[in-house]
Amino acid sequence: MTLASVTLDPVRDALLVIDLQPDFMPGGALAVEQGDQIVAPIAQLVPRFNTVVATQDWHPRGHRSFASSHGKKPYDEIPVHGAQQTLWPDHCIQGTAGAALHRDLPLDNVSLILRKGANPSVDSYSAFRENYGPDAKRAPTGLGGFLRERGIWRVFVVGLARDFCVRWTAEDAVASGFKTVVIEDLTRSVFPARASDTSLAFERTGVKTVKSL
Repeated sequence: MTLASVTLDPVRDALLVIDLQPDFMPGGALAVEQGDQIVAPIAQLVPRFNTVVATQDWHPRGHRSFASSHGKKPYDEIPVHGAQQTLWPDHCIQGTAGAALHRDLPLDNVSLILRKGANPSVDSYSAFRENYGPDAKRAPTGLGGFLRERGIWRVFVVGLARDFCVRWTAEDAVASGFKTVVIEDLTRSVFPARASDTSLAFERTGVKTVKSL
């Protein structure tokens, strides 16, 4: 199925643009292969929606999810707050160029910029909830209420990375009561070899997928 076969409602549909930031582009601190290839088509898609939310990874230095904070190697895993935490290269440090939203994202059309991952002890993949905290709960970001107040019933999710922030956002969107569609070719994965795991997760949780063309 392609996006052309879907009837968009610009008033009641929202576009969620996940972490389109230089640090996730090729050459960035946490580079996602071919991440730069989705920027232009996402920018062209943005004006089709009245409600557009752009998330922005926004970490303080020394964040608990950074491998450097534990003397570990990037992509090692350790238990944090009772769950397995992937340890990342230092990335998207607050106020740095790598943390900025991509310069080609048309910000004039963006309704909300949602910064996540600012809590130094809790990672945050999803646009809707942080990862598990010390109380074994996931704190909400408030995005669900924002969308409901605007009359949104369906969200389309694009951005980086498919197997982490896009996946968690999409699954949480379903759990929050929104019809949820991931535009597959407008995402890229940190670990492309594990793409089938993400696809199975989408099927299991009720996330629909389409192609942009």
